[in-house]
Amino acid sequence: MDRWDTLEKQLHQSCPALDLRREEPLFRHTSFRVGGPAALMALPASREEAAAAVRIAAELGVTPVYLGNGSNLLVSDEGYDGFLIKTFGGLNDISVDGAAMTADSGVLLSRLAAAALEAGLTGLEFAHGIPGTLGGAVTMNAGAYGGEMVQVLASVTFLDEAGRVETLPASDCGLGYRRSMFSDGKRLILGAELALAPGDPAAIRARMEELGEKRRSRQPLELPSAGSTFKRPEGHFAAALIEQCGCKGLRVGGAQVSEKHAGFVVNTGGATCRDILALIEQVRARVLEQTGVALELEVKTLGIGKGGAGWNLS
Repeated sequence: MDRWDTLEKQLHQSCPALDLRREEPLFRHTSFRVGGPAALMALPASREEAAAAVRIAAELGVTPVYLGNGSNLLVSDEGYDGFLIKTFGGLNDISVDGAAMTADSGVLLSRLAAAALEAGLTGLEFAHGIPGTLGGAVTMNAGAYGGEMVQVLASVTFLDEAGRVETLPASDCGLGYRRSMFSDGKRLILGAELALAPGDPAAIRARMEELGEKRRSRQPLELPSAGSTFKRPEGHFAAALIEQCGCKGLRVGGAQVSEKHAGFVVNTGGATCRDILALIEQVRARVLEQTGVALELEVKTLGIGKGGAGWNLS
C-alpha cells in the first residue's frame, strides 16, 4: 500500500463523508484550464473535515497544498504527485453582525461583496470582480483599484501545520504587497472576520458596476488566465513594460500575451503549461534585456521546478 492509499484509507475512516479524489485532473480546478492530475485531493465540506485532513496528513508526514478557486495557479502538464485540500465549494458560510462580516475561506470574493452590498456595508467594492476565494485573497493580500484586503481584514482563523485551530488579528498576519504570513503555504485559512462600514446601497452598487465595467473593457475576461501574470515592479507597471518591449500579442502554442491587456497571459485554446512557461520566459527575457527590469511572477506554480534563465518558478 503506497502513501496515498494509506492517507486515503485513514481519511475515509476518520471522515466517511469526505469527498476524496484520486488522480483528479487539475485543469478542472484552475482558471488557466491547464494542469495534469493530483495524486489525491480532498474537498472538505466543513471546518471539521478540513482539520481532520490536515491532522491526518501531518501524522503521516504528508504536507498538503491548499487550493481555493485556482484563479492564481499554474499547474504542470504532468500534474502534482501530492495531496491537495480544496476549500472552494465546501467552506462556504457567511454571517453579518452589524458592520462585521465573518466568512469561510472558500467563499468567492464576488459572493462576499454581494453579501456586503445586501447588508448595506461598504469596503469590499474593489473585490467584487476578483475571481478568487477569501482564503486566497487573504493569502496574497489581493487588491484592485486602490483597495486591498489589509484595509478590511480584522482577523484570520486558520489551521497550523498540525491541524490545530488558531486565530490572529490582521495586524499579526504579515500583510504586505501580494503577500502575508500564509504565503508560504504552511497554514490552511479556515475563515476571516472583516471590518466594514455602513454605506448607501445605491452608492455601493454604483461603485461595483463602475469597477466591473472597467474590468470588462480593459481585461481579457473572455479567455482563461490567472489574472495579472507578473507583480508590479517598483516604479513601473508590468503591462506597460511588456507592451513597450513589443510583447503584446506574442504567442507560444495556445498561450498568448493578451492583445487587450499585456499584463495577462491567456489560454486561447489548447494551451499547455509548457506553452505558458515558455511564453513567460520570453517576455521576462525581453523586458530584462531592453529595460533592465526583472519581472517577478505573481502567478503561483505547482509541480514545476526550475525554469529557464535560472529562476525558480516553484
